[in-house]
Amino acid sequence: MIAGIGSALPERVMTNADFEKLVDTTDEWIRARSGIRERHIAGEGENTLTLGAAAARKALDNAGLTAADLDLIVVATSTPYVPLPATACYLQKELGCRNIGAFDVSAACSGFVYGLVSAAGIMGAGSLRHALVVGAETMSSITDFEDRGICVLLGDGAGAVVLSQADNDQSGLYESILGSEGSGAPMLWIPAGGSLERPSARTINEKMHYLKMNGREVYKFAVVKMQEVVAETVARAGLTVDDLALIVPHQSNLRIIESVSNRLKIPMSKMAVNIDRCGNTSAASIPLALDDAFRAGRVKKGDWILLAGFGAGYTWASALLRY
Repeated sequence: MIAGIGSALPERVMTNADFEKLVDTTDEWIRARSGIRERHIAGEGENTLTLGAAAARKALDNAGLTAADLDLIVVATSTPYVPLPATACYLQKELGCRNIGAFDVSAACSGFVYGLVSAAGIMGAGSLRHALVVGAETMSSITDFEDRGICVLLGDGAGAVVLSQADNDQSGLYESILGSEGSGAPMLWIPAGGSLERPSARTINEKMHYLKMNGREVYKFAVVKMQEVVAETVARAGLTVDDLALIVPHQSNLRIIESVSNRLKIPMSKMAVNIDRCGNTSAASIPLALDDAFRAGRVKKGDWILLAGFGAGYTWASALLRY
């Protein structure tokens, strides 16, 4: 069950008006196509580790636990603190945990749900009592701020949950879906920096270390896949969308969220939405939106909550929780 939740955002805010000074775009164009008004961008001394640690500490405080109580750390990120070792290992040291298991998950915008499902499975297979799952991103570190099709969409931030063994026979993870379609990988990727294209003067000059996206194809995939994954998850559990108290979708584009709402006849009032204030924060987007919903009092004991994400890979993931 979710025992605690927390989030962290960089201090710096970039509005659409700020981007009007950088690229050929307008506030109206950005809001009409994405629903985004502003996003947070990491400044000096802020990065995936610092943001993840801040969110983790808030989640632990919210759970009434300390770092010493944790048995596992899972960090979902596409923008790690360093390429090697895992950001989760740095987080273990930063928080002052015992020598517990710590690993990263790389599933892009689906990463937090992949991490949550993985942590829940590990807890169920052994004697672990408390796990920390963090989604943390510094998307600005892989953003070409001259590419108007991408730079206006992305933001930085982190969200974290503490998972604990349920103290009742109702709360927990009831259903999940994890999927991938590797043929879609070139639609949303970073061409260089791995073993395919090692860093060189050429890759740097050609901006191959920045995120590249075929926006039209990604949008078409996302609209269909989000609808499918929501419908399939509740059907597997023997529920309907009417049973859900809250849906927390990946915050990639408000138009995609609205499309799912319309096609599945789900009121927007049941959707957790913060993309207007945070932009697309990849693996951090779902826990950030979930934290917003918790702090707003939108979740109560016994509620059904569905997390659903999609992203580069292509990947997709869902988790049906009862709080």
